[in-house]
Amino acid sequence: MKRQLLAGRFGPDDQVDIPMAADEQRTLLQMVAGEKSLDHGIGSALTSLKKLGIFPSEIGIDLLVVAAHVHAADTRISRAEQSQDSWTREIRLVVPVSDPTRWTAATPTLTKALNFLTGDRWTVGYRARPHRFATIASDAPPTLLAPPFDSVSLFSGGLDSLIGAIDLLHRGSTPLLVSHFGEGATSDAQGKLFSGLKKNYDKSSFERLRVGMTFDDGLVEDVGSENTTRGRSFLFFALGVFAGTGLGKDFTLRVPENGLIALNVPLDPLRLGSNSTRTTHPYYMARWNDLLSELGINGRVENPYWDKTKGEMASACENPALLARLAPDSLSCSSPTKGRWQGLGIEHCGYCLPCLIRRAALDRAWGPGKDETTYTVSDLRAKALDTRESTGQQIRSFQYAIERLRGHPQLANLLIHKPGSLTDEVARLDELADVYRRGLDEVARLIDGVETRPS
Repeated sequence: MKRQLLAGRFGPDDQVDIPMAADEQRTLLQMVAGEKSLDHGIGSALTSLKKLGIFPSEIGIDLLVVAAHVHAADTRISRAEQSQDSWTREIRLVVPVSDPTRWTAATPTLTKALNFLTGDRWTVGYRARPHRFATIASDAPPTLLAPPFDSVSLFSGGLDSLIGAIDLLHRGSTPLLVSHFGEGATSDAQGKLFSGLKKNYDKSSFERLRVGMTFDDGLVEDVGSENTTRGRSFLFFALGVFAGTGLGKDFTLRVPENGLIALNVPLDPLRLGSNSTRTTHPYYMARWNDLLSELGINGRVENPYWDKTKGEMASACENPALLARLAPDSLSCSSPTKGRWQGLGIEHCGYCLPCLIRRAALDRAWGPGKDETTYTVSDLRAKALDTRESTGQQIRSFQYAIERLRGHPQLANLLIHKPGSLTDEVARLDELADVYRRGLDEVARLIDGVETRPS
């Protein structure tokens, strides 16, 4: 095991030496394809936004370059191989940026966010981009027509982001939807939903930025890849902010996520590591807003559904008929391709944590039997589910959490602090505890009578 150093390069003539410690392994990350085109989806993102009249700032481009380094390190450095405890990696980044001084001042906040998000120990340093890449951003040409977009919203292909988009469009907003795609299943879901929204709101000028960013296996020599992707939300947020900096005005990046998932209180004492993501946790969101302020970016991130359960989001959706029509094409499952070994296509498993929360939400919103989503395990009560296998593990964890809270409802006020600090949320603690209770109650109604036991 070694500490890992990932150092960015801007073009074949960028040969600046990056010193490394004796216990570090250095990997060079080339950010340029050929002589001058930005790689890893960044160049194509700039081209796509230019066609929409959006011209991101230098600092916005820097943010996406930083996110590319984070995403590469997070997905191409194996936790099992490169940590002393099979989880915590030590990762150092050296990123070429337009303004190293500004970025260095914001680094304490950035590393707090990354350490919290991934559970690793991050060190981030900067150097100036090479001279011929000192300026990348394009100035918006003189025009009487400003971009029509009045909001930016993440659009993952999941049910929550679909509801977020529908609510905005139904109110007459003109959002720029921002998507990251990796595997085909996610991309397909995003495409189907976007087409459905376009067909329904055909008078609106809303559009979508679609960016793919993946890195080849073997990027880090003799080190395996990592599939937990705890840090992917840093890339998602960075894409949204990157686009927002090109709007030429103050902006809010909306990150639609139900309050139960945002808090993500561990369901049982063993629910650790990759099972406890922190993608939209209030502490993480607050650090992002601190970071944007320190970088001088005139935007902020916001979860408009922090106080709603998923079922409440679906029930209150401003176009329920459209939601019912499009929901089956949304993708909530944590591993929608795991049925392939059974000869199945891409579909919801029906028993992972996000699938259970989704099923509970749609039952609450529409009534049992009205959800037209295809689930591999369609009837949770057909037989006893083995808690030693994936089909029963999450349900048993929910049963544990539900019983714990049922006997002591006020425990919610303590449990919400377990995933991370809520010092930024003192005024909202009671509401956060309440959304946690209501979220578990939704799932309790779904799994009432479901039997779990070792077979």
